Amino acid sequence: MKPTLVSFLLFSAAAFAADSPTPHAKAPPKPGGIVMFGDSTTAPRGSLKVYATRVETALQSIGSSLSVHNAGIGGNSTRDALKRLQSDVLQYQPRLVVMQFGINDSAVNVWQNPPATAPRVPLAEYLANLRRMIAAAQEAKAKVILMTTNPLRWTPKLKELYGKPPYNPAAEDGFDSATLAGYNEALRQLAAELKVPLVDVRAAYPEFAAKHQTTIDGMLLDGMHPNDLGQQLVAELLVPAIRDAVR
Repeated sequence: MKPTLVSFLLFSAAAFAADSPTPHAKAPPKPGGIVMFGDSTTAPRGSLKVYATRVETALQSIGSSLSVHNAGIGGNSTRDALKRLQSDVLQYQPRLVVMQFGINDSAVNVWQNPPATAPRVPLAEYLANLRRMIAAAQEAKAKVILMTTNPLRWTPKLKELYGKPPYNPAAEDGFDSATLAGYNEALRQLAAELKVPLVDVRAAYPEFAAKHQTTIDGMLLDGMHPNDLGQQLVAELLVPAIRDAVR
């Protein structure tokens, strides 16, 4: 498999074009709603009931009139997100923006020739991009909730493509701990510094998996994207955080 094809299969926006339509595929949302802003772990995905849909249903069930707009696009890093923040999020005058990025930022393209040795978006730039997006949202009178990413786990295909340094194919979390774990920890620190609410999806995975008698792997579709149970977890964490944020 050629490296250029690998990049499309795993992280690029083109890879998810079929099941991750752009935010403009539906009618523009009304002002004053919620925008879920993220990558392919946020974006619509075929028949899977993603967390944005679940959150909207849950809010409606408790009498909330807040609409939910899914602005997730597969392959996006914070570098991409910053470029489309105004057009895909802020132009809709949201009351609340939920941001979840990090998997694509932290990815090291070791399948390239020669292999990359550093993340696609350096940690310092990742944090700077988030700061700029948070500040822009707040300046537009929108509140912000940050979310850590889901963990990653090896599959045979991922191990074939990414199973070399800095990743550790011998460790169960070797696709996750090399870079992504550090990005999530930096995000926690940023949220605390800026006093922005944080939904720690990553930290909740082990307990939620145990509660449902499964494993972290059992909450992922393909080692990277949340399956039905993974989407349920995010929605259950988000709903109370949203209610607190919009009081």
